[in-house]
Amino acid sequence: MALFCAAVGRRFSVDLYGIRTNGVTVIHSSFTATSGARLPLYRHYSSPKSRLGIGLQIVSRLQGANAKYELFLQRYFPRFYVLYHTFTKGIQLLFQDAKEVTVIRTRMLTNSVKVQDLPYRDMEKLRQFRRDMIKAIPLLLISIPPFANYLVFVLMYLFPRQLLIRHFWTPQQQTEFQGVNHSHRAQHHWAVLKGLESAGSHVKDGRLKISLLDLCNKAETLNPSLAYVRCSNVSIVQHDVGQTWIAAVQSGVHPNISDIQVIRGLFSGAPLSIKRINANQMRQLCPLFFLTPRLPTPMIGTRLNSHAIELLQLDRALSRHGLHQLDDSELRQACYVRGLDSGSLSINQCREWLSQWLQFSSHLKESEVSLLVHSMVLLSANYPKPSHH
Repeated sequence: MALFCAAVGRRFSVDLYGIRTNGVTVIHSSFTATSGARLPLYRHYSSPKSRLGIGLQIVSRLQGANAKYELFLQRYFPRFYVLYHTFTKGIQLLFQDAKEVTVIRTRMLTNSVKVQDLPYRDMEKLRQFRRDMIKAIPLLLISIPPFANYLVFVLMYLFPRQLLIRHFWTPQQQTEFQGVNHSHRAQHHWAVLKGLESAGSHVKDGRLKISLLDLCNKAETLNPSLAYVRCSNVSIVQHDVGQTWIAAVQSGVHPNISDIQVIRGLFSGAPLSIKRINANQMRQLCPLFFLTPRLPTPMIGTRLNSHAIELLQLDRALSRHGLHQLDDSELRQACYVRGLDSGSLSINQCREWLSQWLQFSSHLKESEVSLLVHSMVLLSANYPKPSHH
C-alpha cells in the first residue's frame, strides 16, 4: 500500500498557493498528470476596491478629455460652444426632471394621492413635463428613419422655438421666445372680447347684461403689449421686434375683481360655459393655453375644460403653498401661465397681479372655469394701466 501511494504521489500532484500584491490576488495552480507533463494555469481576481479605483480613473480621464474639448470649442468655435453647452445642459435638466416626475408619480401611487392634492411645485412639475413631452414627440418621430437625425439637427437649429423644449433654449432665447409666444396669444384677445360681447347680448338678465358689456368695453381699450388690436381709441403703428403690428394705446381701464365677480353666475351655464359657447369662441380661446384650434369642436371643448380645471387646481395649490414662497422665476412663470406678459413687468407688479388673480380664482367652482379662461384676457389686457402723458 505504501509503495502504491508513493507511486501515485510521483504521478499525480496538485500545488495551490496565492500571492497578494497591490490589492490583486494571483492564484497559481498546477496539475501534474505525469512527472514530465505540467500544465500551469493562472487566474487573476480583482477586489471590489481595486475595480472601483479603476472605474474612477476612467471617469476622471473622460472628464478631463471633455473639459479640454469644451475649452477647444470655447476658444475656436464660440458660437458652436454655446449650442453644445446648451444641449448638454438641457440633457441634464431633462433627465433631472424625468427623475423628479418619477419620484412624484411613485409617491402618488404609494400614498394614494390625487393630483389635486399635490403640493404646488409637484403639480406644476407634472404639468410642465407633460407639455414638454408632447412637444418633443413630433421631433422624435421625425428622427426614427435612418439618417434622419441629420435633418433633425438642421430643423432644431433653424426652428428652435417651434421644435425644441425649454431645456434646450439659452437664457436669451427663453426671454425672447416667451415674448413671441405671448404676442401670438395676445393677437386673439380682441376676438375673445368681441365673442364675449356677442354672447352677452343674449343674456336675459338686464343688469348682468349691462355689467358684462361694460366690462368688455373696459377691456377693449387694450394694453400696448397686444400684437394686433382694433379699438376706437387706437392708432396702429409698425413695430420692429418680431411682431407685425403693435397697438399704441392712448387710454385704458383695468377691470376690478369686483367687476368680474358680479357676472360669475353667467359662466356656469348657457350661453357662456365652456361647453355652451360657440365653436368660433372656443377656437379663439385655444391660443390662451397654446392649444391648436384645428380639431373637431367637441375635442376642443374637452381640452379647454381640462386645461381650465387644471389651472384652477394649480391656483388652489398655490394658495395653500403661499405666494411669498415663490422665487422670482417661479413668480414670473406663474403669471405667464395665467395670461400675463410677465417679462415686461417688474417683480412687484407680477406679485400684485398674481395676488389679485388668486383672490379672484379662490372663489370659483369647477363649473365656472369658463370665467377663469376669459379672465386670462380680462385681467391681463390692461395691466398695468397705461400712463397718460
